[in-house]
Amino acid sequence: MTVLVTGSRGRVAATLLGLLDAAGVKARAGSKDPAGLSPPRGVDTVRCDLADPATFGAALAGVDSVFLYAEATHAEAFAARARDAGVEHVVLLSSSSVLAPDAAENPIAASHLAVERALSAAAEAGAFDTTHLRPGAFATNALQWAPALRGGRGPALPHPGTHGDPIHERDVAEAAFAVLTEPRLRGSSYVLTGPESLAFTEQLVIVAEVTGRPAPHTVVTPEQWKESVAGFLPEAFADALLSYWSAHDGRPVPLTRTVEDLTGHPARPFAAWVADHAGAFRP
Repeated sequence: MTVLVTGSRGRVAATLLGLLDAAGVKARAGSKDPAGLSPPRGVDTVRCDLADPATFGAALAGVDSVFLYAEATHAEAFAARARDAGVEHVVLLSSSSVLAPDAAENPIAASHLAVERALSAAAEAGAFDTTHLRPGAFATNALQWAPALRGGRGPALPHPGTHGDPIHERDVAEAAFAVLTEPRLRGSSYVLTGPESLAFTEQLVIVAEVTGRPAPHTVVTPEQWKESVAGFLPEAFADALLSYWSAHDGRPVPLTRTVEDLTGHPARPFAAWVADHAGAFRP
């Protein structure tokens, strides 16, 4: 079996490449800039830009399975090329946001939903099996707080009581490894969560406990927060985040045991993720 791993610069994909290589599964690291990759020894690299269909053919040649990031621009073209290349299974890194009633209109969920639909249509036509991994909140989102915490200020939060289910990127990669290598797990959609529903304030307490450094925060209005991110975050995305944070302020989110079901071990707690990335929060 040969597995094409797209977006190999990402944390989940890079971890997955290591897991595949350690298990003796032939893997191919795909990226729009493969020269910048550092995959395990013996793992080939290939240019695979999900925004450029001209790169799909060579990347998919001889591939049996694909780990795919949710880039919607040319999802139907990718599905068609995968079918023509004889791909048997595509595992999509989607998002649990696709389950929201307004997913098609939500700019955060819409791209994931569009790729899910494109792959599902191909699967229904008999092209290949498709499996959707739907993680909730990535623990790596906390890295957005790191610059402020290193400076001793802490993040400015419009809804500090918002709950999330932070999941370690290694748990997502191990779930992907499981569905790629166990044929009985193919063809389903899996909602992945961390083991705890934690408010932003609770996550900051854990950061402080693990790193041994203060992890303060300030409270700002939604309007102030939008103004602070206007230079790098489109307004529609900012509004979607604020809406989500408001809806989950003070409300724990549902948790699943899917990581344990797929990997055989419980999902790693947020404290374990912080310990693995403690250096990011220290000067």
